Amino acid sequence: MPRVRNPKKLAVIIPGIGYGNDRPLLYYSARILKNSGFDLLKVEFHDMPTDISEDDELKKLAVQLACEQTESSLAGVDFAAYQDIVFVGKSLGTIASAKYVADHGIPARQIWLTPVEKSFSFGSDNVVAFIGDSDLWSDLGKVRRMAERLGVDLSVITGGYNHSLERGSLKSDLKALETVLTKIEEFVRNE
Repeated sequence: MPRVRNPKKLAVIIPGIGYGNDRPLLYYSARILKNSGFDLLKVEFHDMPTDISEDDELKKLAVQLACEQTESSLAGVDFAAYQDIVFVGKSLGTIASAKYVADHGIPARQIWLTPVEKSFSFGSDNVVAFIGDSDLWSDLGKVRRMAERLGVDLSVITGGYNHSLERGSLKSDLKALETVLTKIEEFVRNE
């Protein structure tokens, strides 16, 4: 079981397949949470399939592995010992986050970075989400409708932003990152 220093606040960070905990959205989200007094638990995926975009069976396998590895990584954590719990998921990690919170009845807030549609199938309370308007991994119209139906606070980053919330210009990418992180900081502060 991972050691935790703060018995009151815990943040669980769950990556995507090609977007690890060292990438900007997750790295800076974790820094915000740490600076706000949260202990961090970072899930790491291993042995994940690659090139899954065109293969439905590989997508299912990736979801299965992500959920299994999240379960394994969090085994033994006493979530009842915490007063404030935040799960942060990126892409595939949003599915693992939503499923884990729902399956275990954890009263957690969630931050979904570029959620995929399946994330919304677990029902969710107290979620803030971010997606780019040119994200090829999700149908933006469906995501908007599902977010509205479930009360998910969805921010769409407009101007050609992809699944990493980038569009190729350093200046615009940094501006989008700042927009996302500012809203995450507000969400974390408003427990």
